Amino acid sequence: MSSTETPTTAASPQPAARGLRARVDSYFEITSRGSTWSREFRGGVVTFVTMAYIVILNPLILGGFSADQAAVDVEGGWLPNEQVAAVTALTAGVMTILFGLIARLPYGFAAGLGINSFLAVSVVGQVTWAEAMGLVVINGLIIVLLASTGLRELIFNAIPRPLKIAITVGIGLFIAFIGLVDSGFVRASGANSPPVQLGDAGSIATLPTTVFVIGLIIIGVLLARKVKAALLIGIVATTAIAVILEAIFKVGPSLGTNPAGWNLNAPVLPTSVVALPDLGLIGQVSFGAFERIGMLAAVMLVFTLVFTNFFDAMGTMTGLASEAGLADQDGKFPRLKSALIVEGIGAVAGGATSASSNTVFIESGAGIGEGARTGAANVITGILFLAAVFFTPLTQIVPLEVAAAALVIVGALMVSQIRHLDFTEFSSTLPIFLTIIVMPLTYSIANGIGAGFISWVLVRSLSGKGREISPLLWVVAVGFVLFFVRGPVEALIG
Repeated sequence: MSSTETPTTAASPQPAARGLRARVDSYFEITSRGSTWSREFRGGVVTFVTMAYIVILNPLILGGFSADQAAVDVEGGWLPNEQVAAVTALTAGVMTILFGLIARLPYGFAAGLGINSFLAVSVVGQVTWAEAMGLVVINGLIIVLLASTGLRELIFNAIPRPLKIAITVGIGLFIAFIGLVDSGFVRASGANSPPVQLGDAGSIATLPTTVFVIGLIIIGVLLARKVKAALLIGIVATTAIAVILEAIFKVGPSLGTNPAGWNLNAPVLPTSVVALPDLGLIGQVSFGAFERIGMLAAVMLVFTLVFTNFFDAMGTMTGLASEAGLADQDGKFPRLKSALIVEGIGAVAGGATSASSNTVFIESGAGIGEGARTGAANVITGILFLAAVFFTPLTQIVPLEVAAAALVIVGALMVSQIRHLDFTEFSSTLPIFLTIIVMPLTYSIANGIGAGFISWVLVRSLSGKGREISPLLWVVAVGFVLFFVRGPVEALIG
């Protein structure tokens, strides 16, 4: 081979590599959305870090280490903790990547906390776990049907712009409130009034809460100084501080008995890194609930799942799109229909794996705050979740208190959208206010949306503005009325 041939052969892969990079950039619209590869990577990592707690928390809600401390179903069955952890990470990884590739948006997926709690507390006392997951699958199929026919998008488009902005602001307060509670900065007082208080007996007296405050200050200062990767740097730095402090003071986890302990997991270096997963829960689904408890009772459970899943996800997507600057003047964002369909598939996948319905996570706002704007960030987040299937011990290093600091910061960023709201007309001010305030106070995005919808159609129509209201919004408002009174309806049924 001559010397003139060598450079040509060695350099030949480079144009192909540049071409592939350009095609991937074009597919995810990284450059056109004003992002970069490094921002997408950092955003994906930060989203995973703030969501990783679900691999620990979901098994504690759905499963247990023994039958005496697990949610036992009507036949005495229960879900082993390690199996739930494995399917939680697996389903989150697959759905997050799928959403990133199809919808190309930076929204992480995992088991929704509202629905998993509803299953553990209200459903498995009537049916088996397999039957409960069958109801989740049906819920997902209904959502996919509504999205694929365009009805879900029509409902989205029928929401007035002020309510869409209010949903974003409400989710911001909700995220911040979650962070404050998870960190122990805000705690239940145990009294009727006030129901909550600052820290322990009105003071910041625990090490974990102090770490939260340190993290809040570090991330806040980095953002204020416009430091790149502020959230990621802040999370890593605060986690390092937490690990050092735990090694010195040995506080340990709370475990429901130690109020001074870490909320979920103590920040300690794991003794083992790899853990082989047990995926035995995949496919453990039954549709026998209709026979066990009757058609009407089962339909009411599905109705509750659909309404919660449907509007929680819609509200979260609206808020995240606004935060990422991807929403237009009417609140629409790219590939809306695809996003709504894949979100429904998440519910089906979660039921099929017994991980509970998988949906968009509001913690994705942390990755967006770090710069994520495309589905490329989702691929990174999803890969990390898939790795967590085998490396679950590593997910326990970052304590919930550190992730909580990032959530409060993201909440502050989302609440800033309130500047776009007009409070001069009270017929819209009251629905806007109820949408914003009901979300954090009831710990539910769907409840806030429902309060906003119902008050909007009633107050606006009785104020002489009924012609401006979409008929579809009236239908949804009536549906929310049934959703809010479902308890008496279920009691009446049986």
